[in-house]
Order: sequence, then C-alpha cells, then structure tokens
Amino acid sequence: MLDFPRWKVGSIIALLAALCLLAIPSFLPESTTSKWGSIPHPHINLGLDLAGGSYLLLEADTADLAATRIEAMSDSVAGTMRNGTPRIEIGDISTRGGQLTFLLRDPSQVDAARERLLAITGGGAGMSGQREWDINVVDTSRFVLKPTQAGLTQAIDTAMKDATEVVRRRIDALGTKEPTIIRQGATRIVVQVPGLKNPQALKELIGKTAKLEFKLVDETANPADLAKGIAPIGSQVLPYPGNPQGIPFIAVKRSVIISGDQLADARQEFEPQTNAPQVAITFDAVGGRRFAKVTTENTNKPFAIILDNSVISAPNINEPILGGRASISGNFTVESANALAISLRSGKLPVNLKTIAESTVSPDLGKDSIRAGVLASIVAALLVIVFMFVTYGRFGLYANLAVVINILVIVAVMAMLNATLTLPGIAGFVLTIGTAVDANVLINERIREERRRGRSVVQSVELGYKEASRTIFEANVTHAITGVIMLLLGSGPVKGFAVVLLIGICTSVFTAVTFTRMMVALWLRKNRPTTINI
Repeated sequence: MLDFPRWKVGSIIALLAALCLLAIPSFLPESTTSKWGSIPHPHINLGLDLAGGSYLLLEADTADLAATRIEAMSDSVAGTMRNGTPRIEIGDISTRGGQLTFLLRDPSQVDAARERLLAITGGGAGMSGQREWDINVVDTSRFVLKPTQAGLTQAIDTAMKDATEVVRRRIDALGTKEPTIIRQGATRIVVQVPGLKNPQALKELIGKTAKLEFKLVDETANPADLAKGIAPIGSQVLPYPGNPQGIPFIAVKRSVIISGDQLADARQEFEPQTNAPQVAITFDAVGGRRFAKVTTENTNKPFAIILDNSVISAPNINEPILGGRASISGNFTVESANALAISLRSGKLPVNLKTIAESTVSPDLGKDSIRAGVLASIVAALLVIVFMFVTYGRFGLYANLAVVINILVIVAVMAMLNATLTLPGIAGFVLTIGTAVDANVLINERIREERRRGRSVVQSVELGYKEASRTIFEANVTHAITGVIMLLLGSGPVKGFAVVLLIGICTSVFTAVTFTRMMVALWLRKNRPTTINI
C-alpha cells in the first residue's frame, strides 16, 4: 500500500500539475486568455443564472402542423395522380374538415389510385409500425384520406426534433457558448442563451427560415480555378466539404432550380432493389412541376443541394424525376442518410413556434451569485483546512493540500469537458469541498486506532489506508449512484448540481486517497519516524 516507485510518483505529480495549470485560465478574464493565441486554454462556461442572458419557452402550433401536413399530402396526391403513368384524372382536392377528399374521373382506376396512395403514404404505416393515414373509398370513386392520431403524434415528434435542431443551428451561428436548447414535453422547446441580453433579437433569429437551394452543377469549371475561387461566367464557387473528388469547392449555376420553400419533406429510406440507404425528398405541387421540367431537360447531369451557401450533396440526375418525389442515393450509411434528411428538413422550421414565456436575466444578478458562491467556497475551504490541521497535524496538512489541489482539478476537468457552471453547480462545489476530506478523516481515525493497539508507525499507516479503502469506496459509490440518477432524470439546475458532484467524487477520491498516501509514503521513507502525532 505504501510502495511508490519513482515512475509512479512522477506520473501522479505530472498529472496533477498539468490539471492545475489547465485550471488557471478559468480564473482569468477572457480578455486575457484570448491573447494567448494557439496556447490551449480551456475555460469554464457560466450558465444563464451566472452570466445573464435570455430565456425563451417555445410551443409548437400543432393545429397549423396538421393543416400543413394535409396540404403537403394534397400536393403529393395531385402530382402522383396526374404525372404518373398512366395518368389518373381526378377532380378538385378538398382539404376541409381535417381530411383530404378527391373524386376519380374514371371509377375503373380505383385500384391503381389506391396503389399510388399507398406508395406516397409509406404503405399506410409509419416508422412506428402504426398507420399514419386511413384510406377509404366511398361512393365507388371518391377517396377520403384522414390522418390518424398515431400519425399526427409521429409527425409532431419528428417536427419537434427537426425544429430543435434548426433552432440549435441558428443559435450556434451567434457564436454563443453553451446555449441550452432542450425539448420540454411533447410540444415545447426551452432556449437559454447566456450572454444574450435581447430576447426579441433571439425570437427574430429563431423565426427566420434557413436558405435551401437546388442548382445545376457547372461541369465546365476548371478544378485549378475552383481552388482560387474562380468560376465560369454565370456560375459561382461554393464550398463542398463532402466532395468525393477531394476538392472542397464546386461550381454551380447562379440560377436557382428550386428553393427550400418548395420542399415538403425529406426522409431516410431504403432503395427497394439493393436495400441501400437513401434519402427520399418530396416537393410541393409547384416544386414538383418545376423539378420534373428541369430534370427532363438535364438528364445525366449533376445538380447541387445547397444549405446556407454550402453544398451538402451533388447527386446525378439519372432520369427525369416526375411526381414531385425524388431520391438521393450514394455511398450512404443509415446514419449519414438520416443526417442528410434532417439537414434538408431543417431548411425551414417544420412547425410554427410561438413564444409563451420569455425573460432576461441580468448579469448583475449573476455577479452577485458568483460573489456569494466564491465567498461560500472560501469560507468552507478555510474552515475545513483549520479543522483538519488542528485535529490531525501533519496528516491534516496533507489532507488540506489535497483539498486545494482537488478544487483546481475539478475546475480543470469541467473546463476540459466544456461544462457549464450554474448556481446549483456552485452549491455542488461547496458540498464537494466539505466532503473532500471525508476519506482522510476515516483514514486518520483508523491510523489512530491501530496506534492505540500498539502497532508500529508504518504498520498503522498501511493498515489505516488499507482498511479504510473499502468504506471510502462504498460511500462514494452510493454518492455516485445518486449523482447519476439526478443527471439522468433531472433537468436544468438539478443536472448542474449533479455534474459538479460527480466530478468532485472522482477527483476527491484520487486526491484524498492516492495523493495523500503518496505524500505520507515519501515522508515515512525519508524520515522513518518512530512515533507520529495524529
């Protein structure tokens, strides 16, 4: 237990020294650390309650989503029936009453029409295995499509996932650190942006629609010119990070084929023949007609899918694409195809979000909280240090050094994990300081007990660390279990407390047991005392 070879001593000292150095930037203002250039300087981010900022609670308009879903299906039905082969003539499509109805001109085409409807509704069942649309025929030739509750629930869930991603991407563009964007319940999104003091600006940002465009690729461009940002007349150079040719740029025509406003849906599917992952996209009626015309005129030519002026895919037009539906195939995995589908869907918010609560937290309030938290931490640390030194002498001094190092290590670990410190996190910090010496109290009391039994100094110290280790381990495991439960089931302030608590448990065990045992072993090896004051 007390055997510490030189390599082990050096490793422990080097590790703790490195972590202490990494903690320093968090105690300095960003105006100072920003001048360090390429020197690594991880920094703890302050939460909304400490740094101030904006808070929004957004709620989805599910009624509008249901209406939009029916309108999108109306466009798909019209395009599929009239542009397919053979052409199926239908009357005007009605979307009144929360359902979609239309009349066939030729009743003998009922079976053909049903097959096409099953194709565009995913066979009548969604990803959950439940039917998303009920398809019925009345009066021999009138179709009635009604969305099921399971289908609407699935649509709301998908829309909220996509809306959360869109909101996250837009807020990240602000350059803010550690924004909190999480779903709350089935139809709400909580947005917290530290440092942003204008909720109105945040609402306007979230309300904007991302720019999604489809353009033809200019195949006449010279690769050497692309690297210089030079494109042929009538074209432009755009970044293409995923270019299979290895050139991170591509030339596209300036004229827009279809914009994101004409995209109705995009989903990850599997190619029927090869079962390879692909992305299926659906346009509205106007977009479908425009896309059919362009793909007919440009067969065997590539076109680019552009999101926020960056090309995310450039597939080839293998054949004219009719019916308002197309598929993007390539070297996809299920994950990459799903990611592309999300990117396409996130071109615009899939559901209207309305603000039902907003607030601005003053940075002055955060400064008061930080001041109070720092004061509490200093007082706690000083009281613990005085108590340990008075009670255990030299061994208390070792424990005190471990407490100071433990504080710096916690800060360093949080900075490296890019964690956010909140007011409950400061409470967890103070609690960690108070409990950081628990292990040393157990060890020291055990050493006292062994000395009373007449054992030698070395035997007492060795047995003290050995016998107390089991109790220390069990106590910290129970604390860790509680912290994990709070982290998994809690939200907001509870998670902030749990993060600091879990980090503190791990670091305090290492500093209070391994580090102090090393210092005691080195002292015993050098001085070989015959008695100790503990």
